[in-house]
Amino acid sequence: MTGDLGMIVAVTAGLGLLVAGLGLAVMGRLRTRSIGVMLAVVVVVAVVATLAGVVAITMRMILEGPARDIVLSVVAVGGLVGLGVAFVLARRVVGESRRLVAAVREVPFSAPRGLPAELQTIATTLEEAYARERALEGARRELVAWVSHDLRTPLAGMRAMAEALEDGVVSDPATVGRYHAQIRLEVDRLSAMVDDLFELSRIHAGALRLSRSGIGLADLVADTLAGAEPLARAKGVRLTAEAGAAPPVTADAGALGRALLNLVANAIRHTPPGRGVVLRAGLDDGLACLSVSDCCGGIPAEDLPRVFDVAFRGEAARTPTADGGAGLGLAIARGLVEAHDGTIGVVNEGPGCRFEIRLPAGSAAGSAAAAASVEGGGPAQGAVRRAP
Repeated sequence: MTGDLGMIVAVTAGLGLLVAGLGLAVMGRLRTRSIGVMLAVVVVVAVVATLAGVVAITMRMILEGPARDIVLSVVAVGGLVGLGVAFVLARRVVGESRRLVAAVREVPFSAPRGLPAELQTIATTLEEAYARERALEGARRELVAWVSHDLRTPLAGMRAMAEALEDGVVSDPATVGRYHAQIRLEVDRLSAMVDDLFELSRIHAGALRLSRSGIGLADLVADTLAGAEPLARAKGVRLTAEAGAAPPVTADAGALGRALLNLVANAIRHTPPGRGVVLRAGLDDGLACLSVSDCCGGIPAEDLPRVFDVAFRGEAARTPTADGGAGLGLAIARGLVEAHDGTIGVVNEGPGCRFEIRLPAGSAAGSAAAAASVEGGGPAQGAVRRAP
């Protein structure tokens, strides 16, 4: 009996492996065909493997014709049932796939409902991707329109002044000097605008290359404070900084410093003279935090989600002034922070709003060393007031 069982297992396994190999070869040739064909091949392979084993065993052990015919009939009926179920399933899968393809070809794309789980996941992912693409396309159109407007205006003024100087319409030294200074100012603004556009294009294209190293947030705050002090003094805005338990972060000092400086410059630009802007650094929930609080009067709730959009400049509480920015600073700041695996956000708080950058913090040892550096007279000493 044991010998018969071993023979049955051996014969069935051998024939099953042979049929499975042939089935894999057929599926390889049909890999670009319909899912229904692939399912049919799977069912046929399973039925043929079972049938081959049964035939081999019945030919060896069941010599009587009626008994053998009964076994083969049962296997054949089972195979037909399996093929029928596979056919129904294949028709449904193919039908749902065609429905998804038809939806993809429609403009705008809307994910159909009631699909199988895998196809529904694909449809939802495609819908999200199409939504992002539409948003980016809208931002690109808005940026082109904005650039066309903001470049045309200063260029027209520069051209008028240059023609006046060239034609001799303006000849008194004071006016000539004023025209030259104005042209130089406009050239500097256009140059800064082009630099911002280039930086933004690098960020969006994924071409930004960061040179990461361990940097202390206290030093970063001190450098930002020094860089923004002339702008604050010219605007009549008080600029202060507080560095609490400021841990080190692994970041590109230049890129992260530019992001923070953009936030501070934006806060100064929209804070009335005589009011203050506060720059803070600290640790919150294990993350390194940098925040900039201003007195801009707040941002309308409907504008908060768009603050970091390209070329967005709110017209309510943050009306651009003569020294207003190009509308790219916050978008660049977001791109630079996200390139550091961080997050950036804004909330209304007190007399204005608070922009906050959150970054993964460095080691505890590095944090202690950075704190010791500040306490011992590091670069940030004197420029940053330690928070109580």
